[in-house]
Amino acid sequence: MLPLVELLFSKGLSLLGNAVLAKGQDVIEEKLGVDLNPNKTPPEVLRKLEIEHEQFLIEAGIKKQELEIEAEQVAQGNVTERWKADMLSDSWLSKNIRPLVLVSLLSAYFLFAVLSGFGFTITQAYVELLAQMLMLVMGAYFAGRTIEKIVDMRERGK
Repeated sequence: MLPLVELLFSKGLSLLGNAVLAKGQDVIEEKLGVDLNPNKTPPEVLRKLEIEHEQFLIEAGIKKQELEIEAEQVAQGNVTERWKADMLSDSWLSKNIRPLVLVSLLSAYFLFAVLSGFGFTITQAYVELLAQMLMLVMGAYFAGRTIEKIVDMRERGK
């Protein structure tokens, strides 16, 4: 995060901080007609400006969130397209890699649970790493399958 943005947030000027992240320091300073650095401009003045230009600052923050959501949707669409390409492939492995990874991670987690039940000591770092990988793969697998089905339903509806 930018030092200025961190400074704004630390002074309780979150609207200004989010607007700077969304639009850039130059745009916000030009709009408000002031130097945003709380070390140069008193925080009370910046708070007053935040109140006076609240609508503009909120819209800037919303725009940033919309751009982030749009980028996430594009990324998810790209993943879905890659998975569709895998399913159209003639390779058995490309069609089954996701379920195989999921099954192997679940098996390893089950094995760790059984071994720890018999008194074997398993390093906590391995358990945490395996759990994180399992959550990631399960989320991607099941959410990805859902997205694939939604995309297919939309395409058929067109």
